[in-house]
Amino acid sequence: MTWCIFIALILALAYYSTRVARASDEDGLRDTGMAILQFGRAFPDEAIRNLHVTADGNVIFVRLHDNKAGFMRNNSNHFACYLIRPGRVRITPLASAKGFDAEFLDAPSQNGSFVFASEKEAAEVSLWLLDNYVSVADHTTSQMGSISRDQASENNP
Repeated sequence: MTWCIFIALILALAYYSTRVARASDEDGLRDTGMAILQFGRAFPDEAIRNLHVTADGNVIFVRLHDNKAGFMRNNSNHFACYLIRPGRVRITPLASAKGFDAEFLDAPSQNGSFVFASEKEAAEVSLWLLDNYVSVADHTTSQMGSISRDQASENNP
């Protein structure tokens, strides 16, 4: 009787540990904290400004502080981190507005289709990659600056 209970406990522990391991594998790169650490380890001199995860969680696109871009891809047992040089990527929209095809001229093995949770995310990331991104806050700040210059020119004829 004691052996049956002991074996049942071992089986329950084995089942539980496999479920926990499977859940962490399914998460992929959805843990953005892990992505920040991994990308920071690969490129310690780059400051991360923003992250967007694809719908399947296998790729995270990274916007860097100096408006460069990069991405991380989950390759089953390791993470591949890449910096994207301006002008070295081609973007083609997918039929669904939630994604795009990317052709990386410096890393052709990373080419592929990337689908995001929303159209807004796909548009934002594609603009990062095309090196044309102006955030809403940047746009508001530039408008405020132009309004101030306009008012100053009106006050000083």
